[in-house]
Amino acid sequence: MRRRELEMTLQSLEGFTAPRPELEQYSTPAVIAADLLFEALARGDVEGKSVLDLGCGTGVLGIGASLLGAKRVLGVDRDPQAIEQARANALRVGASVEFQEMGVDEMREGMDTVIMNPPFGAQRRGADRPFLIAAMRCAPVIYSLHLSQTEGFVQRFTSRGGFQANVLKRYKFGIPYMFEFHSKIRKDVEVTLFYILKIGVS
Repeated sequence: MRRRELEMTLQSLEGFTAPRPELEQYSTPAVIAADLLFEALARGDVEGKSVLDLGCGTGVLGIGASLLGAKRVLGVDRDPQAIEQARANALRVGASVEFQEMGVDEMREGMDTVIMNPPFGAQRRGADRPFLIAAMRCAPVIYSLHLSQTEGFVQRFTSRGGFQANVLKRYKFGIPYMFEFHSKIRKDVEVTLFYILKIGVS
């Protein structure tokens, strides 16, 4: 599947029907999701691999990994409505993804690769920490999006866990007006895509 085709497929997926602000449920823009997945594909971390989408939401990243040839894809999220929508999305585009309702702190299964867009911490400071902890527990290779202003924190935090966080790219991530406290129709924030690798793994 070509990048543009994947992007268009991901763009067609249904988003959150009842987004929850405390979970920072913003769908990953299709262009960013496709770019993340092709970065992982180019490094040999998708095709033929077991891939974990942590905090999968409506399944954008996990579905994309399946369409790019992942051997197995598991998506986990604690929101049952999001999981229901993710399953419907996967079925509609013919992606093979297993979705489970659970918190990231419950996830213990070992996988080859983690892909994730964790909460940015706008509503609750440090909301991305449990995701990083779970990701480092579950896989030696992680692709993760974080606010660019927290790059130093992500690198220090993962280093303490025996990982090295490498900056791959930065994007403008558009957050649409979704909740009462939003003051703009759309707000762009700068996010960084990290390639986080367990030290000693190449």
